[in-house]
Amino acid sequence: QLQASGGGSVQPEGSLNVSCIGSGRTFRNYAIAWFRQAPGKEREFVASITWEGFGTKYADPVKGRFTISRDNAKNTVYLQMNNLKSEDTAVYYCRATNIYKGDEVTWGQGTLVTVSS
Repeated sequence: QLQASGGGSVQPEGSLNVSCIGSGRTFRNYAIAWFRQAPGKEREFVASITWEGFGTKYADPVKGRFTISRDNAKNTVYLQMNNLKSEDTAVYYCRATNIYKGDEVTWGQGTLVTVSS
């Protein structure tokens, strides 16, 4: 089970750090990705991190502004978002994929990020 938190309202060029907390003792068996869905748009990939945290990927619109990281001891993945823009406004979701069973995918509930002046 996954739970995302940390969303809120921020002005343009501001920062937010959203978290995704997993339950259970096998969190390190999962690669984690963040997706987002803006009003009226399809859900899109934002960033991902491998189970050990050494490999990361980012969507082009967020490269250089967002950083994904994880702390397996705390069953938590973070998404640090800097220099936020109005187009970053969306509900952010985390997704866990079992590295041993690729068809085992779990989505967390979303957390709303609003960027507005």
